[in-house]
Amino acid sequence: MNLTLPQFLIHSPDKSKLHNWGIDFLHFGFKQAYACLFGGALLFGILLSKFFWPEDFILGRYDFLFIYAFLIQGLFLAFKLETWEEASVIFVFHIVGTIMEVYKTYIGSWIYPEENLIRLGGVPLFSGFMYSAVGSYIARVWRIFDFKFTNYPKKSLTALLCLLIYLNFFSHHFIWDFRILLFAATLILFLKTRIYFRPNGTHYWMPLLLGWGLVSFFIWIAENVGTFGTIWIYPNQKDGWHLVPIAKMGSWYLLMIISFVLVTFIHKEKSDKNAPKTP
Repeated sequence: MNLTLPQFLIHSPDKSKLHNWGIDFLHFGFKQAYACLFGGALLFGILLSKFFWPEDFILGRYDFLFIYAFLIQGLFLAFKLETWEEASVIFVFHIVGTIMEVYKTYIGSWIYPEENLIRLGGVPLFSGFMYSAVGSYIARVWRIFDFKFTNYPKKSLTALLCLLIYLNFFSHHFIWDFRILLFAATLILFLKTRIYFRPNGTHYWMPLLLGWGLVSFFIWIAENVGTFGTIWIYPNQKDGWHLVPIAKMGSWYLLMIISFVLVTFIHKEKSDKNAPKTP
């Protein structure tokens, strides 16, 4: 993604380090916003429909949001904002998320309070697009920031970790919740992993675990927008909306790992022996 900025905002070796860092920070913000387009469009539709959707309209709000999200996905492909390869992985994550939604609503972890036609059991199929938004963000941010890694674990180990994470989302309702072991395994596998990202012309790095934590926080914020928009509600929100417990970030952290690892399978070798130069 090439961003056109005024001349005085161009990264230059003749400028001070502070100036160039500021320029890179602006590029970072613009590219992050670009990568969030799908998720941002969904949240916009959720809030708009909450306040302006007529209750007696022939089309249910969830059905409208399904069509709306489907059209957004089509536009992204038509205007090449996503590749078909990326879309295929995002679709897999859509299916993975929908299966979990069906189980979680059956158990009673949360509910979708409105009626609609395009649904599977107690789950409007629109819900899968909320998981797709996470996959879309990761796929696109990977490409536009030119991600590179050092000390990235073997694909087979990351796939096994994801399988165990996914199973625990189901099994913890009737056996011991072993997510503490999953967090420990994540720490062991990725403790030394660095992610290198390029906002503009220079690569920067951070621990991958930290990057996941930051993204999980913003997903938690998006989740609060979703529950405020009454797309779904938790049992303790039936009598009125309030913030989702911050502990939910842990679940999003683990779920995001699944999405991240799925995206790795459409990219070439992830770990470079020679790390990019950083400031």
